[in-house]
Amino acid sequence: MPVTYSSYLKIDELLNLQECQSEGPEHDEMLFILIHQVYELWFKEILHELDFLTQMLRKNELTRAQHTLNRVLKIFKTLVSQLDVLETMTPAEFLSFRDFLESSSGFQSAQFRELEFLLGHKRTKMLNYHEQGSSGRTHLEQRLSEPSLWDAFLYCLSKNNIEIPETILNRDITQADVESPEVQKQLIEVYKNFPQLAHLCELLVDFDEGLQEWRYRHVKMVERTVGTKRGTGNSDGAAYLKKTLFQPIFPDLWAIRSEL
Repeated sequence: MPVTYSSYLKIDELLNLQECQSEGPEHDEMLFILIHQVYELWFKEILHELDFLTQMLRKNELTRAQHTLNRVLKIFKTLVSQLDVLETMTPAEFLSFRDFLESSSGFQSAQFRELEFLLGHKRTKMLNYHEQGSSGRTHLEQRLSEPSLWDAFLYCLSKNNIEIPETILNRDITQADVESPEVQKQLIEVYKNFPQLAHLCELLVDFDEGLQEWRYRHVKMVERTVGTKRGTGNSDGAAYLKKTLFQPIFPDLWAIRSEL
């Protein structure tokens, strides 16, 4: 049987993945499910692209690395715009099916935790939100033991004769990334003397800003929908999300702004 549009993309299976739990069902539950499923698909693609980016950085393939970062930036713009659609749902419309979510919460997204780990925000306590032996926990454990995107970037700098301390290049990669005055000093030299690497730095800043923009819009969407109520799954809701704001994933690149 020849490959068709439907068979190649598994359209029948895809369109049967939306199972509303509310009685009726409530009209807006379909939108809620679709938006979050699409988010998970985009998270999958972002992880796919960032894994490729880390490979390109370690191979010192700067042109391919920049191209990949540009693609991820476009994806984050799409993630932000999807919130515009979700915000068409009023608080009353969300409350009409909220109880049917029971203990489920976006806090449980293993792929988003994978993204955080890949970006250097590693916290072993996050493993506890996923059952031992589950696919989500297995993937997180693997991410915990792998270098972060920032690790790959610093390795790339070292391949270009930028003096990154060995203690940083050989750090314990199961720990979160931390700021480094030594790295900041070298980054200032990069901006002054290595234009292609400096452009890569600026793309990383763009990426950091894009993630922060999405976090901010996500907080405002939650506040707009449920106010100060606790989130689904008894999470802290907007209160927790606010704690994630304005925490850069590449703090060294922000710290040197006043020195350039």
